[in-house]
Amino acid sequence: STTRQIADWRAQGLATVPVAVNLSMQQFRQPGLSEFIRGVLADTGLPGGALELELTEGVAMMDSDFTVSTIDGLKQLGLTLSIDDFGTGYSSLSYLKRFNVDKLKIDKSFVDGIESDPEDVAIVRTVIQLARELGIRTIAEGVETEAQRQKLRELSCDEMQGWLISPAVAPGEVARRYLAPAEP
Repeated sequence: STTRQIADWRAQGLATVPVAVNLSMQQFRQPGLSEFIRGVLADTGLPGGALELELTEGVAMMDSDFTVSTIDGLKQLGLTLSIDDFGTGYSSLSYLKRFNVDKLKIDKSFVDGIESDPEDVAIVRTVIQLARELGIRTIAEGVETEAQRQKLRELSCDEMQGWLISPAVAPGEVARRYLAPAEP
C-alpha cells in the first residue's frame, strides 16, 4: 500500500514528501473513514502530514453534516485535502467556504488550452485568484509543455504536475531519482 511504501522510504533514511491518494466517493462514504486512516497511520508509524487525500468534486458536493464531519476528522489527523479536477463537474463555490480543504487541482482540460485559448487562461486565472483569496493552494494537472509551465508561473499557480515535471515512475525509481537522505 501507499503508506507502507512511504514508511519503507523513511526507514531507509530518505526524506519524503506528502504522497497524494485519490479517494473515491464510495470510499469517502464509508463510516469510520477517519478511524480507519488513523489506524493505518498508527500501523505504519507515519504522521498525517505524509498523506494528501484527493477528493472529487462529487464528494465535495455531498454538502451534508456527514461530509463536513468526515472532512474535519481527516483534517484532525493532519492530512492535506485537495479537490481534484476542479471546475469540470459540479463546481460550487459554497463548498469551498464550508469545507476545510487545502488545495484545488486545476483540471488538465483547462491547462491544455492555456497556451492559446483566452477562455482557458481566464478560467485558470480566476481559479488561482479565488483560491488565493480563500487561503487555498492551487495545483495545475497535466502540464506537458514549457509554454504551459511559463504561463502557469505568470498566473502564480502554486504547484504543477504532469509529464513535463516527471513521467510516471515505479516506487524504486522514485527513491533513486527524487528522494534525498533525511536531515538528521
